[in-house]
Order: sequence, then structure tokens, then C-alpha cells
Amino acid sequence: MSSRYHAPFAPGGPLAIDAELARRLLSAALEKGGEYADLYFEYRASGSLSLEEGILKGAGRGVTMGLGVRVQKGEATGYAYTEQLVPEAMFNAARTAGQIAAGGDTVAVAAPALRGLPRRYDDERLTLLAAGPDKRDLLRRADKAARAYDPRIQRVQASLTEEIREILVANSEGAMVHDRQPLLRFGVYVIAEEGALRQGGSSGGGGRVDLSYFLLAGRKPEDHGKEAARVAIDMLHAEDAPAGELPVVLAPGDSGILLHEAVGHGLEADFNRKGTSNYSGQVGNPVASELVTVVDDPTLPSARGSINVDDEGHDAKPVTLIEQGILRGYMQDRQSSLHFQDRVRGTAGARASRARPCPV
Repeated sequence: MSSRYHAPFAPGGPLAIDAELARRLLSAALEKGGEYADLYFEYRASGSLSLEEGILKGAGRGVTMGLGVRVQKGEATGYAYTEQLVPEAMFNAARTAGQIAAGGDTVAVAAPALRGLPRRYDDERLTLLAAGPDKRDLLRRADKAARAYDPRIQRVQASLTEEIREILVANSEGAMVHDRQPLLRFGVYVIAEEGALRQGGSSGGGGRVDLSYFLLAGRKPEDHGKEAARVAIDMLHAEDAPAGELPVVLAPGDSGILLHEAVGHGLEADFNRKGTSNYSGQVGNPVASELVTVVDDPTLPSARGSINVDDEGHDAKPVTLIEQGILRGYMQDRQSSLHFQDRVRGTAGARASRARPCPV
């Protein structure tokens, strides 16, 4: 990869998608009478490095890309995709998705207008473009710090995964957005042994960041190595928690994971549209302690889940899902938002990989 990232879908890029081509594709998708159509272009370049026993054991690179076309008419949805971004394949996907609509008035499509987006993360200084030895040294620094923490540390694994995800979304309502979303994950896992006792510990971090992330206190490779080692050593003689119901206090990270699994999936609107969630029909009702407020916020700068725009082209914004124990709404996409109409507020949190990208 060159030292400069050439955004494929951006104006002037190698796969540039302009407004006129988007209009023609959307028109083809709606020629059978569909009510709405959107195009979802996705390009993803990824890389990984793994270090074990002080030796670089694995390195990988990959590129995927494709186009997904969605057509909606009432409650019905047609979908088709292609990984060949040439006119014949793209128009074929558009017309295939449009087969969901047989008859009806043809929707006139104007050329969508590309609009600007906020910048919640740096998409210029990509870690994918940084020198390999620099990233390998980060892993070695974590390995060295973990081993130096205590002689009982017997095994250290460190890994770094990275990607740049580029999307371009255009729809028949005239919207067109382009975004580049970097992502980095750094992790350390260690094993401590003392006689017959063996325990593991881990630490990691990342987000939509560049390598300057590792210059900050608490985020240096040495910090992650020491923290993983501390956890493993402390666990060697940790006592089992007693059986029964006990008060539990969770740190932000663990509570976020628990909330995601126990509550987050149930608040996805498609489950509620189908009536298969515990929260179906509960908007406006108490569903938790009055001490509980849950906000889906994709706008935190450089955070792992932050986005400038969602996968349907809506501007990202915070949405309160539960307020002082009262269910206020669901996490929506366009289809579910139309289904609930005024009963539930629409959100801008649609996430998808509708391009079904395949390796190239």
C-alpha cells in the first residue's frame, strides 16, 4: 500500500461515484415501481499483526468491496449486491433489487447532492499506512513490560488489528454522503503460573485513532502490558465469590458490555416490529429502575462506536432509549421507523454491511 490513501469512492478516486451515475442506478432500481431505493458502496482495507513469545507470528492484509442496492415498497424489501464495480454489474444489481415491485408508478429520481459531514475522527493519518516495524515495536514494548512485571508471567501474546472502512450512500430522496471510518484495536493477553496455579489477564484499547493514541498516559503499550500482567498475578490467589445474590458494582467498560448484551439487542427496532423483544409495545412504560438512563450516542470523538453518518446516510446523533427507567424509543432503521410512524421517534443509528463485500 502506498504512503497515501486514495479514497476509492471520493471525487477523483479510482472508483469515483458521481451524482449522475448514482441517479441512473437509482432510476434503474425503481423502474418497476418501487417507492424508495438506496445504494450502499463499501470498501474495507484491513491489517493485523500478532506477537507471541517475543516473535512476530502473524501478519495479514485484506481488501473487500462491493455495492448493495435496496428497494422498498410498503413492507417489502428487495436487495441485490455485486462485488464488481463496473456499470453492467451495478445496473444488473439495481434492476434485480427492483423486482420486488411489480407495477406501480415509476418514481422520478433527481441527481443526489453530496453533503458534508462533521469530523469526529482523523481519517488522514491512517495506521494502515504507517511503517510495519513501527507497529511491530509497539507489540514488543507491551511484551517486554508484561514480562518485566513479575517473573511468574510465563506467556505473552500481543496483537494489533486495523482497518479503514469507506462508505458512500445515495438514495432516491436526494441524499448522498461519503465517509471514511478508521479503526484500531490493540490487545495484550498474558498467562501467569505459580506451581499448579495458572491464570490469565488481558488489557487493550483503541478506537477511531492513529498511532498518536499510544503517546497518551494509560494507553502506551507498556501500560497495557503491565495491566494485563497485574490482572493475571492478582487472579492467582483471588478467592471465589460466595454463592447467592450480592450487590455488584460495575466499572464503565463491563457495565457497557452487559448493557449491550442484556438490553441493547432487545431495543433494536426490527425485533420490536416483529414482536419478539421483551420491550415490544412498551414505549412510554417503565422497564427499569428510575436510576437507569440509556443513551445511544455515536458522536463521541474518536470512540470505537462513533460515526459521522450511519449506513443509511443519516447524520449521527445521540438518542435517549431509556430515561429514568421509562422506555422512550428503539434503535431504528428506515423500514422500522416507517412501521412505527409517530409511535416511536426515528433514530440515526442504522448499522449494516449491506454491500456483502467479497475479497478481491
